[in-house]
Amino acid sequence: MSERFATVALDVPLARLFDYRLPPGLAPMVGQRIVVPFGKQVLSGIVVAVHAQQPALEQVRDALLAPSDMPALPEDVLALCRFCTDYYAYPFGAVLAAAVPGVFRLPRPWAGSTGTQAYVATDAAALLAQVPARARKQRALAQALAQPQSVAAIRQVAGDALRWVQGWLAQGLVAPARLPAAAAPGAMAGEIPLLNPEQQAAVAAIDAAQGFAPLLLYGITGSGKTEVYLRTIATARQRGQQVLVLVPEINLTPQLEARFRARFPHERIVSLHSGLADGERVRHWLAAAQGEAGVVLGTRLAIFTPLPALGLIIIDEEHDASYRQAEGFRYSARDVAVYRARLRQVPVVLGSATPGLESWKNARDARYRLLQLRTRAVAGARPPRIELLPTQRQRMHDGLAEPALQALREVLAAGRQALVFVNRRGYAPVLACHDCGWISACPQCSARLVLHLADRRLRCHHCGHEERVPAACPDCGNQDLKPLGQGSQRVESALAQLFPQANVLRIDRDSTRRKGALGEMLQQAHTGEADLLVGTQMLAKGHDFPGLDLVVVLNADNGLFSVDFRAEERLFAQLLQVAGRAGRAGQAGRVLIQTQYPEHPFYAALVAGDYAAFADAQLAERRSLALPPYAAWAIVRAQAREQATALAFLREAAAQLAGFPIQVAEPVPAAMARKAGWERAHVVLSAPGRAPLQVALRHLAATLSENPPRGVRWLLDVDPHEF
Repeated sequence: MSERFATVALDVPLARLFDYRLPPGLAPMVGQRIVVPFGKQVLSGIVVAVHAQQPALEQVRDALLAPSDMPALPEDVLALCRFCTDYYAYPFGAVLAAAVPGVFRLPRPWAGSTGTQAYVATDAAALLAQVPARARKQRALAQALAQPQSVAAIRQVAGDALRWVQGWLAQGLVAPARLPAAAAPGAMAGEIPLLNPEQQAAVAAIDAAQGFAPLLLYGITGSGKTEVYLRTIATARQRGQQVLVLVPEINLTPQLEARFRARFPHERIVSLHSGLADGERVRHWLAAAQGEAGVVLGTRLAIFTPLPALGLIIIDEEHDASYRQAEGFRYSARDVAVYRARLRQVPVVLGSATPGLESWKNARDARYRLLQLRTRAVAGARPPRIELLPTQRQRMHDGLAEPALQALREVLAAGRQALVFVNRRGYAPVLACHDCGWISACPQCSARLVLHLADRRLRCHHCGHEERVPAACPDCGNQDLKPLGQGSQRVESALAQLFPQANVLRIDRDSTRRKGALGEMLQQAHTGEADLLVGTQMLAKGHDFPGLDLVVVLNADNGLFSVDFRAEERLFAQLLQVAGRAGRAGQAGRVLIQTQYPEHPFYAALVAGDYAAFADAQLAERRSLALPPYAAWAIVRAQAREQATALAFLREAAAQLAGFPIQVAEPVPAAMARKAGWERAHVVLSAPGRAPLQVALRHLAATLSENPPRGVRWLLDVDPHEF
């Protein structure tokens, strides 16, 4: 018998694949995971080819194991990962590693894999011929394996039945399989609201879409986008199709999942996000990959999940920056989802009250179909009234102007609910000495330490460094240190003193660290137990508080003056989203935005509430300046212990791109030049079109991975969202 070899993708920082000999009895399929030696290590990888051609190497090492705990990745997932490798100039093995649960990246079988796995005979007659005539139970099992059998069914045959299957698996007589998906029930449970004409038109358009069809569902906050999702999911399930629903934040997943389960009580609905325990995530992933789960609800990592019957992709809050992976393999789950829909030839719905400018441009260019929901779903409900509250000559109480406090008094007196939004956690942004000017600074970053008064700690929100609050100024010994600025903890404390009869509830990353805390707090907010909510961006999207009449926004001006050309787009989306929390149950809502710059053109567009006009104006400005989405951008990022080392590396990298038809800017220190003890710098690459930039990036990635620099960490950031 001729030798067989496997080409394997490994999670290593090299832009290449690796060949291994397959010893007798090891016959993995393409897409299956495999355990191999690599240097002095043992790694888990993915088989991308099986062949008989002898690799052009002096010595070819043997593969060790092909665990059956994970079904082979299907061709569409492999193709999706190849696209990401090409587009984001990232090693194929590392992309594949990001596409599977963490337990499958370990070089050993997953101990809990038998929970949902199924098996089937590769050749029923050959399998039966291998079993002795007297082994009645083995023969019964071999006959049953002519059809896929779950592990639970296999175990019922005999105590040793799984061991028999593992032996047949090693001989290639049995293979992992998926159980047939249960028929979709079709019926929906729970109270189903009537659709207004705009919702009906949107549902009809999505249900009628065939093949690859990107649809931008642009609906104001409270317009009933989720109900549109639910109706289209019901149609897809009646057709026997699986539906993938992406959400931007983990904290939105339980709320949306509960709503989905109430509507579809007979459906297998699974969630996929980083907050799940390893075992739970794997079981959910396997249920999706084997077609058992009809609806998969997840954050950005769910986009790579195998879905054999995929028929519809929904991206909720498609504009949200959380869809962008910020470390390692930097990809946009929104963009990858659109490409996956193209690969599978299925519709993809991108929903938002404030669509990203890339999506808005695609709709204006007729590349996406635009579906609009311009009225609130509740009959008679109106969008909140947005008002500017100039603070130049106002008397301030811990960051709150007197008119804002009066508005809070009126709402509380009426027995209604209010939200004070401050997009900064902690007690205060900084602790300072007014005698000598000392300011609490992080020793590892170009950033300030934030005061967390309740814990008596100073914390860096970038690298995690923390230290005790000093009893006196480290520079001059002054014991009268003062907090500067307002964080969510300080606002909470101030409101508790100003409104002692009110139940003040703060919801931010600090207050919700305990498992289950967020759900408990949201329940208090929904039931009206909390009178005054204090929240960061965690409350700016996706939550429906029926009793909320007033939103007060603090420190909105911080986003107006930024080196990032996307800053105004993000601020507009954030403020419009948080404004949408008010008046969602038929009551007129009011939004007060404190600002020192009420005449700024940005606020005129915001008060009008016309996102379309704002987005069109932003696109016109970006076109005139040749900024994305009218140009393709990438950034080469570098970190070193010395800034000079990082800049020197970037100059050498830029020299590698000479002759390519792209623009290469001068290397400069990053906006946060120091983080976690590393000096950071970058160089911006741009081109009028995407093709020449990708060619240059592939060349640069291959060159740097084959000749890695010493003392420098580097990465390529395609379509960057931070500077």
